[in-house]
Amino acid sequence: MNRKLRTIEICYAGIFVALMAIGANITSIVPFMVIGGVPITLQTFFALLSGAMLGSRLGTISMIAYAFIGLVGAPVFAQFGSGIRTVLSPTFGFILSYILIAYVIGKMIEKNQSFVSYILAAIIGLVLNYIIGTNWMYAAYKLWAQAPDAFSYLLVWLWMVIPLPKDIILSILAGFIAHRIRRVTPAIALKQ
Repeated sequence: MNRKLRTIEICYAGIFVALMAIGANITSIVPFMVIGGVPITLQTFFALLSGAMLGSRLGTISMIAYAFIGLVGAPVFAQFGSGIRTVLSPTFGFILSYILIAYVIGKMIEKNQSFVSYILAAIIGLVLNYIIGTNWMYAAYKLWAQAPDAFSYLLVWLWMVIPLPKDIILSILAGFIAHRIRRVTPAIALKQ
């Protein structure tokens, strides 16, 4: 299906691009969300929400737009990062994962819009986020970034333990919020 985006869809996608930029830089407003020099962001939450609320097509478009805007130089990535050099960052895999998780979550929810489906889709999206992001981080440190001493695949996964509880809670919350909003506001349930 090759249909044009409606004005309302462009607005919804733009809202999620803005939410991603805010979620990436929340530590500028709330500095205690930096643990061990690593910013704890809300990007995953908003990426999950984009797929759950906007569907596979528009959720994916919004995440592609977010990545593109950051890569061309707008400071929308964590710690106001931007530019093509971000591709070499050990955390760029997480940015790539947002595109896939928005698509997967959207597809899952388009097939079944029960409350359980929203929660399950959000959890699956989180798992994909961690798999893609963490493996990219490992590859980056092994191939082009300077790895810390005693670096290993296990160590990279151990680093992910810190944000995991927050991400699990926010994933469930994203599923809950999306289900509630789409139930109460049918206008959000866009044509796919």
